[in-house]
Amino acid sequence: MGSEQIPQFPSTAPTPHRRAAQEASVAGTADRWFLERIGALWALLTHRPVSLYAASVLRIGYGLLYLVYLLREFPHRDEIWGPGSPWTPALARQLFDQTGWNSILILSDNRAYFELCYVMALVTSALFMLGWRTRAMSVLFAVVVASFHARSIFMTDGGDNLILLMALYLVLTSCGRRWSLDARRNRLLAARAGDVPEPVRSFSAQQLHDARTTLTTVVHNCAMLVIAAQVCFLYGSAGLYKVQGPTWGSGTALHYALNLELFQPWPALSHLVDEYPMMIAIASYLTVLLQVAFPFVLFGRLKYPVLTVLLGMHIGIAVLLGLPLFSGAMIVADAVFLPDRFYAFLPRLWRRAAQRTGTRPSAPDRAAGAVSVPPQGRPGVPGSTHRAVSAQKDITPATGLASEHG
Repeated sequence: MGSEQIPQFPSTAPTPHRRAAQEASVAGTADRWFLERIGALWALLTHRPVSLYAASVLRIGYGLLYLVYLLREFPHRDEIWGPGSPWTPALARQLFDQTGWNSILILSDNRAYFELCYVMALVTSALFMLGWRTRAMSVLFAVVVASFHARSIFMTDGGDNLILLMALYLVLTSCGRRWSLDARRNRLLAARAGDVPEPVRSFSAQQLHDARTTLTTVVHNCAMLVIAAQVCFLYGSAGLYKVQGPTWGSGTALHYALNLELFQPWPALSHLVDEYPMMIAIASYLTVLLQVAFPFVLFGRLKYPVLTVLLGMHIGIAVLLGLPLFSGAMIVADAVFLPDRFYAFLPRLWRRAAQRTGTRPSAPDRAAGAVSVPPQGRPGVPGSTHRAVSAQKDITPATGLASEHG
């Protein structure tokens, strides 16, 4: 028994070489994960423009809002922005020397010049809303909004501040690629071109075209990100500012707002709502909660009920407090958080509703035997059928590409 040997088991303690190999493996995995995330982010920024429908909704919404705003103030245009305004062009120039702002409205004190500028502002807002030569119209629209905003900055409300910011951001977006006259024109041009081959570019011209496309995509995507961040900062800062006040904490802020004569477009309605203090308190707390939590609910499905409640809140502000421009600007800004598939589904939903109500004829049922006949070649010409089918195959991707980038 003295000569028996105790069996030796292999040591499970990691050797320095094995520990270094494990650390190197973990570091390599982390590096690969980081590079994959960077590659995915770069692909998201450069491969295709995002939220094209949302950008178009912003274009249509803000163009329509400013057009209605200018038409609404048309009888009072001279008192607000014209030579007869109490805030005279001389006072505006003195303010511009201090703030650095400028306006095309003070280039001349002639009344005819002001009327021409006002008509051009109406036309620019309408064309921008319709998406005609959107790239140029977006620049003109930003100039119009900035000029009218700066000319009489003390006589407007907070709604035009947001419209001014969005007008500047939309200059950088491709907001005319959906639901616009430009998109319709591009689709018609692609349909007329048919199977005409695209002209061959030289290597330098192709490189320049690719660089221009990538730059446009990157600028559009970054601008949409800035717009979303602007709305998040607006809601978050407004919510945090409300938390600091005692009236919002006690649930009585809306009570005081409803009793201000300046914010009573319909006094009877304001007094009727003010008779329900419990509802006012709940609305006050819910407003603060939604505004503070808004930036944190955008990455899940919870954002849809939040956006719905915010829509109702803005409609209530427009009706009860008489701030339609501010409410409209906020409702349009919230549209940036809805995905493109939501907007792409709206036309189909509209067509279904129209067919059910009988206002639109239903499409022919192809399952019942109505099939489309492919284009046929001229009789007697060998190989004409093959060429016609090939042309049809070439037309389909070209049309799809035009509808995607139109």
